[in-house]
Amino acid sequence: MDKQGRIVKVAGPLVVAEKMSGSKMFDIVFVSEHKLMGEIIEIEEDRASIQVYEDTAGIGVGEPVYMTDQPLVVELGPGIIESIYDGVQRPLDVIYDSEGDYISRGIQVPALDREKKWDFVPTAKPGDEVDGGDFLGYVQETQLVKHYIMVPHGVAGKVKSIEKGEFTVEETVAVISSDGEDIPVIMMQRWPVRQPRPYVEKMSPEVPLFTGQRVIDMFFPIARGGTACVPGPFGSGKTVIQHQLAKWVDSEVIVYIGCGERGNEMTDVLLEFPELIDPKSGAALMKRTVLIANTSNMPVAAREASVYTGITIAEYFRDMGYSVALMADSTSRWAEAMREISGRLEEMPGDEGYPAYLGAKLASFYERAGSVKCMSKNRDTCGALTIIGAVSPPGGDLSDPVVQSTLRVVKVFWSLEARLAYARHFPAISWLNSYSLYNDNIVQNVTENVAEDYFDLQKDAMNILEKESELEEIVRLVGVDALSASDRLILLVARMLREDFLHQNAFHDIDTYSPIEKQYKMIKNIMYFYSQSQDSINTGADIKGVENMDVLNRIARMRYVKNEDLEKIDEIKQEIDSELKSLAEKEEETV
Repeated sequence: MDKQGRIVKVAGPLVVAEKMSGSKMFDIVFVSEHKLMGEIIEIEEDRASIQVYEDTAGIGVGEPVYMTDQPLVVELGPGIIESIYDGVQRPLDVIYDSEGDYISRGIQVPALDREKKWDFVPTAKPGDEVDGGDFLGYVQETQLVKHYIMVPHGVAGKVKSIEKGEFTVEETVAVISSDGEDIPVIMMQRWPVRQPRPYVEKMSPEVPLFTGQRVIDMFFPIARGGTACVPGPFGSGKTVIQHQLAKWVDSEVIVYIGCGERGNEMTDVLLEFPELIDPKSGAALMKRTVLIANTSNMPVAAREASVYTGITIAEYFRDMGYSVALMADSTSRWAEAMREISGRLEEMPGDEGYPAYLGAKLASFYERAGSVKCMSKNRDTCGALTIIGAVSPPGGDLSDPVVQSTLRVVKVFWSLEARLAYARHFPAISWLNSYSLYNDNIVQNVTENVAEDYFDLQKDAMNILEKESELEEIVRLVGVDALSASDRLILLVARMLREDFLHQNAFHDIDTYSPIEKQYKMIKNIMYFYSQSQDSINTGADIKGVENMDVLNRIARMRYVKNEDLEKIDEIKQEIDSELKSLAEKEEETV
């Protein structure tokens, strides 16, 4: 940091410095004697505009700016899992231990522990030809994540030596001979956050990513390597849905980015996640989770960097062949940070003051998702990175530029409605406005591994919900009693679908998570009830008798059946047949 510039202007998080010749776009600099981290976002002659990731109060004209000639990078290596970082990958738990509740300005703490030793187990051996992305060995980082140590990209050659044992992230574990030069390899590597990590090829996402949330898995599923958008007004449950997905989604690694969220919401995440148990392994959920916390009271510039920090960490684990799910809550706060910085740069504004490049930035972020063939030739497999972004449009207005720009690039739209939230229906995902474009991709996998009639049930159930919407207007005008028996049955089954299937209690020990097998059995019972009741009505059964059947209570309580007792759900079919038979016999006696 020998080269220095000089501050000529300070405008909030934006600092303009002169004598910055030789600097490049997105280089990291350190501002003033406080050494506040910043990033160059505009260059004009020898002047550079710098977005500073910390509070610039007290910084004045004439103070120095130290150049590094390096872009913003993240440290990648053992120790990432279970960590809690801020937007520029400073470990908040480490800072708390040394500084207390508040982060001191200019504090620099390594993202990875330099003292901790990790037990490295080689999988490559001397003489092996390796290339960038190949596995040299692994560290058992947690009981759920085997952390593969990869050859850095740009390095290729023959393994000259490799050692088994305990090492820190900065100690050499292998030496690669390349063109007569010996290149030492350590367990840690650095990567520029704005540059996507390379892969061999991107493939069509064909494996469903089950979340344990019935409205999503059964009606609007997402594929591994897919993208989804969750827009909704204040109080509609965006954050709770993001929390639910982070807790229960069927991925091997979770990266959760709290981007500009309220402090109490991030506190809930930080307190809850260490207590949660992974449903598959029985281990703590944090054993496969990385948290990035950038609350609304943190500097606005760091908010813009936080999504890039998170996506780069997610890509790193994808390159190991893992299925990674990234939750960004919320991209609206990210867009607002871009708008603020753009305004201070005096750029030409676009819709509602957002920068003209808003759509391009959002697209470049979501395009980093995908199911890919990894660079590693150690195992013939692919990794997947799924991105689920929450959007907070003002007043729930779906014509907001952030929502519209996001919908152009994502393939799943989970529309949250205030009307459902105020009626205490959660998740408040609208079954009439939402959609998923992955159904055709995953149909073969689902029919082979779940059930052949999975999508038939989905279609039939959706038809009933749509018919209910059509009948609601008639009911408001003439009342339920004026409807035919078939229409009243549709209203009854639609209510069962809404209240007994789509409604899910995130705070109930059992109902919070429904495995796909349970979801299938539940909706199968409801649709079986519909078809059998329709037959009974066609043969003269009284609709009032159907509406008062005792089995409706059993159906309503299906969601509280424990996952290990699913055979109890199967028994309900017999009860449906038995009650309908009794109903028919009563009708015959009456006649």
